[in-house]
Amino acid sequence: MARIKTDILIIGAGSGGLSVAAGAAQMGADVTLLEGHKMGGDCLNYGCVPSKALIASAKVAHGMTHAAPYGIANVTPQVDYAAAKDHVQDVIHQIEPVDSQERFEGFGVRVIREYGRFISKTEVAAGEDVITARRVVIATGSSPLVPPIPGLDDIPYITNETLWELREQPGHLLIIGGGPIGMEMAQAHRRLGSDVTVIEGSKALGKDDPEMAEVVLDTLRAEGIVIEEDSRATQITGAAGNITVETKDGRSFTGSHLLMAVGRKSNTDTLGLDKAGIKTTKTGIEVDAGLRTTNRRVYAIGDVAGGLQFTHLANYHAGIVIRSAVLGLPASARTDHIPWATYTQPELSQVGLTEAQAIKSYGKSGIQTVRFHYEHNDRAIAERKTKGLIKVMVHKGRPVGASIAGYQAGELINLWALVIANKLKMKHVANMVAPYPTIGEVNKRAAGAYFGPKLFDSDTVKKVVRLVQRWLP
Repeated sequence: MARIKTDILIIGAGSGGLSVAAGAAQMGADVTLLEGHKMGGDCLNYGCVPSKALIASAKVAHGMTHAAPYGIANVTPQVDYAAAKDHVQDVIHQIEPVDSQERFEGFGVRVIREYGRFISKTEVAAGEDVITARRVVIATGSSPLVPPIPGLDDIPYITNETLWELREQPGHLLIIGGGPIGMEMAQAHRRLGSDVTVIEGSKALGKDDPEMAEVVLDTLRAEGIVIEEDSRATQITGAAGNITVETKDGRSFTGSHLLMAVGRKSNTDTLGLDKAGIKTTKTGIEVDAGLRTTNRRVYAIGDVAGGLQFTHLANYHAGIVIRSAVLGLPASARTDHIPWATYTQPELSQVGLTEAQAIKSYGKSGIQTVRFHYEHNDRAIAERKTKGLIKVMVHKGRPVGASIAGYQAGELINLWALVIANKLKMKHVANMVAPYPTIGEVNKRAAGAYFGPKLFDSDTVKKVVRLVQRWLP
C-alpha cells in the first residue's frame, strides 16, 4: 500500500474534474486525479458528443428527403445504421486525446486509474493507494436513472450508455421519457428510418417554457414521432424484438427496442461519503454556495452536486473551485446565467427565468415579455427555417430570462447568457450591430421589439419630434 500526499485530489475525470485538474496543475498545484472508468466521463463517451454526432447523421438523411423546397429533387437515403454508429465513434476518437491520461500527465497531473472511496474524513483509498489532500473535489457525475417498473428487469433495454453499442437499427423504438435525451434520440432515430413512440409520464420537454416546447413537439409529431404525454409506464412485458409498455390509463405500446430516458442519478453510492462526514440530498451531495460539502475540505461539482446537469455547468463549477481551493479566494456559484439547449430541429434553448417564472418572481406588471418570430428574419426565410420565435423577459430594462425555439437556438442563446451574466440591459443589445442577413438578427430584433412601442407609439415622443423639426435650421 502506497501513501500519497497531494494538494488537490479529484475523484472523477469527466468534464468538471478534468477542468479542475488542468487549471490547478498548470497553476502549480500538486494534483492527483482518480478515474476508474473512461477518461472524459459521460459527456465524451455516452452523452453530448455521441448524441450530437448521431443527430448530425440524421440531419443529413432528413435533408435528402426534404430537398424539393430548395429546387433539388428529394431522394430516399440508404441509411446504414452501423455506419452511422461508426461515424459516432470516429467523432469520439477525434476528441478523446483532449481528455486523455497522457495529456493530463503532460500537465503534471498524477493520474490513477482506480475508483476512489473515502475511508476517513481526510483519506481516500484508490486501489492499493491511500491519498490525503489539502482539498478534495468530487466530480463523479451521474448515470442513467432506471425506475423500478414491474417487468423491466426481465426484458432487454438500452440507456444512453448502451445505445452506442447497438449496431442493428431499431424497427420501432419505444422511449420512456420525454426530456431532452428522449426527444433528441426520438428525432434522430425517426430521421434515420425507425418508427418511434415516446411515452412520457407528465409533459414532454416539461422543464422548458410550454409555448416554446410546443414549437418543437409540433415538428416532431409532423415528422411521424408518436408522443404520448401523461402516460406513466406501469408494466413492461415481452422479449427482445417484441417489447410492450403498458401505461396507467390502460393503453399499451409495442416496439422492437426500448430506450430508458427518464433522467439521471448522481454517482455517490461507492464513495463512502458517510465515513467522510459528507451529507447527501435526494438529488446528490449537499453543497453550499461555494460548492463545499459538509466536510469543509471537500467540494462537489457538476451533476453529483445535485443541481442542473450540464457539461458547461460542471466546467463553470470547476472555475469556482479553482478560485477557492487553488487560489484561496472567495467564490460562490450562481445559476441564473446558466443556459441550456435541446438539440432537436428546431432547437430549444433557455437562460434565466421562463415567462411563468419571471411573472411569479416580479409580478405580471413587473415583467414585459417581448417576442420576435423567425418568419420575419430574412436569413431564416432564405434558409426556409421560419418556424420559431424568441421571447425575452425584461424587468426594468434588464433581461431576466430568454427562451428561444427555432433554427440555431442553441447558438442564439449565447448572447442572452452573456447579457444576464453581466447584468446588462436591453439598450446594450439594441446598440449591437448584427451583420445582415444572419439568424443572429433575431436577437437584435427582440431588443427592437422592446424599444419600438416606447418610440413609435408614444404621443410624447411624437410631440417632441414635431417641436424639434420646427426649430431645426
